[in-house]
Amino acid sequence: MASKYVQLVMLLFVAATLLVVSDANRNFTKGPQNWNSGFNFTSGWPRNSTNTPQNYSSPPGFNLTGGWPWKGPNVPQSPRRVVVGDDQEWRFGFNYTEWAIKNGPFYLNDTLVFKYDPPSNTTFPHSVYLLRNYRSFINCDLRRAKRLASVTQGEGTGFELVLKNLKPYYLACGERNGFHCNVGLMKFSVIPLIRWT
Repeated sequence: MASKYVQLVMLLFVAATLLVVSDANRNFTKGPQNWNSGFNFTSGWPRNSTNTPQNYSSPPGFNLTGGWPWKGPNVPQSPRRVVVGDDQEWRFGFNYTEWAIKNGPFYLNDTLVFKYDPPSNTTFPHSVYLLRNYRSFINCDLRRAKRLASVTQGEGTGFELVLKNLKPYYLACGERNGFHCNVGLMKFSVIPLIRWT
């Protein structure tokens, strides 16, 4: 029982961390005193600013009347189709965790497209696996992972994965018993958010 509790706490911690990291570089305000843009991190406590309106009703430093940050103008209103790795596609040696942080957040019903060449004498074979949990993701443990795409499914338009569930997706290349995941950096995680309309 304690083990399940620890796993749940770890999962919640990872989810919160990924959410914070994915939104870390977003600019939620148009200027130093934009009170209509959701969270307002740049203005600090309202009582410390000389230009702050005195009749605020939100908690200090926040503006909940403007909506949550992911409801703002930068949130795509329809699902996106995103090629994993952009022009690098799905290949050995590219940092996909860093790519996911820069391209996030991702939302429900967004589609991740994995493009990679089929195996040949000049290319490594690649695949796409869904890892079971955070521990297997960290260790690139493929023993209980689910293969989503084989080594030939990435050619042409690529393999498409629709983010249909509000859960963490731990994705990795499963080739060479986790070598591509461990050494080749071919892994990343995504926790899709709800797209508020």
